[in-house]
Amino acid sequence: MVETNPPPVMAPPATQPPPLVPHMVGMGVIHTPNEQLHTLQFCVHSNPSWPQVLVLSFLHYIVMLGSIVMYSTSLVPLMGGNHGDKARVIQTFLFMSGVNTLLQTFIGSRLPTVMNASFAFAIPVMSIIRDFSMRAYDDEHQRFVHTIRAIQGALIVSSFLNIIIGYSTAWGKYSKYFSPVIIVPIVCVVGLGLFGRGFPQVGKCVEIGLPMLILLVILQQYTKKIHERAYFLFERYSLLLCIVIVWSFAAILTAGGAYNHVPEKTKQHCRTDRSYLISSAPWIKIPYPFQWGPPIFTASHSFGMMGAVLVSAVESTGAHYAAARLAGATPPPAHVLSRSIGLQGIGMLLEGIFGTAAGSTASVENIGFLGLTRVGSRRVVQISTAFMIFFSIFGKFGAIFASIPLPIFAAIYCVLFGLVAAVGISFAQFANNNSMRNLYILGLSLFLGVSVPQYFNEYTASAGHGPAKSNAGWFNDILNTIFSSAPTVAMLVGTLLDNTLDASTASDDRGLSWWRRFQYRKEDTRNNEFYGFPIKVHEMIPTRYL
Repeated sequence: MVETNPPPVMAPPATQPPPLVPHMVGMGVIHTPNEQLHTLQFCVHSNPSWPQVLVLSFLHYIVMLGSIVMYSTSLVPLMGGNHGDKARVIQTFLFMSGVNTLLQTFIGSRLPTVMNASFAFAIPVMSIIRDFSMRAYDDEHQRFVHTIRAIQGALIVSSFLNIIIGYSTAWGKYSKYFSPVIIVPIVCVVGLGLFGRGFPQVGKCVEIGLPMLILLVILQQYTKKIHERAYFLFERYSLLLCIVIVWSFAAILTAGGAYNHVPEKTKQHCRTDRSYLISSAPWIKIPYPFQWGPPIFTASHSFGMMGAVLVSAVESTGAHYAAARLAGATPPPAHVLSRSIGLQGIGMLLEGIFGTAAGSTASVENIGFLGLTRVGSRRVVQISTAFMIFFSIFGKFGAIFASIPLPIFAAIYCVLFGLVAAVGISFAQFANNNSMRNLYILGLSLFLGVSVPQYFNEYTASAGHGPAKSNAGWFNDILNTIFSSAPTVAMLVGTLLDNTLDASTASDDRGLSWWRRFQYRKEDTRNNEFYGFPIKVHEMIPTRYL
């Protein structure tokens, strides 16, 4: 009997998961992460035709104008200013926004971001207003002049904080602790944290604000599908059409006497003739240094405003990440963030010299407008500064657009702020969304980023001062300003948790393998493409600042 060797026992073949393809039958579409949004029509260094550039630039001016009018309307009367003073403050804001936007787009972040008034300065400015309201003056205009001169002095001194943390590269080094897990809540609450300027303002005149919101959504998203030509027109220019329609409707209601027998607050928000800007604005007025007089320097005011200066840096950082994604650029590297924040400090120094009533930050509404039109061109934003500077000098013409009822602006912001918040969510694709560690950090950062500032704001509204109440007023202003800022709270919580909870073992879950190459100048060739200088400016600036 011949023995035969039995055949070797083979291990069963390992079952391999099917490849991930976007057309798997019965399993739906699987979307792979994309570094850039593929639906953008123009990125940071590509440009539409000149007629389109001019119209879009004008719309950028209109979008940013609303925040300046809101800020000036709420604070200038408390400072003792009249309608003429409010018009001049708006003109100065516009002029400095144009100058700072040019600086940022040419030698700062080089992203299509508009620099605009920051509401983070409201808390220290209110402290200055309260201090000067207790003093005796011959008239209210004199109190206004002294108050804005004190704001000037505080802004000049506190601006050096951003200059130092920017040009010392300290801010860039801090940003290297970020990961996609941290960027998500920061960018999200940059948009969500501004909900107070959205529907709550719309509700102050529902018959104007709500039609504006509904009409904008319908025209921009639904009617563009009617025809190929309609798609192009309504996607790009529906905002302009909606403003004309609803503003005309508001003028008809005003002229028809619809608001003759309503409370005074309703008249202020609904009528088109209650801003008094057209009648009080000068025909021609060029803002110039120290136009209100020499600044008043007070140590407590200067230190108190440093909290707002720091918050504006956080807001701008989150806004830059959103702008980069909506403009088709890579996330801004650390050296670009340092360069931008340092230049923002120089911009605040100029704002203090020229006499604005607050410092500036990157405009969230204009970043949302990039996503609304899908045009992230740097040139469009640079040309928009011509409208800002022109209307800041020729006051009567600028006052026409500044008299648009604020609920119309608020309805626009509901869409634009929401777009920015959604862009923050898109960064989550680069981290592991199935990691409970990441979900814990995201959830807590998002919730506290919205909840903590809401507590501070409600406390201030009821008690007349923030929760921080000590004998040192400047210390109270710093704490109340920092914890009233949603992006700042989200950044603090997210950075702390993400760098202490299993940070070394969860580097892949955090998305660092994708993130790190964008944090250094030469790690990705696109960094210099998007953020480098077209001329040899780098030869005039120390390398560590670039």
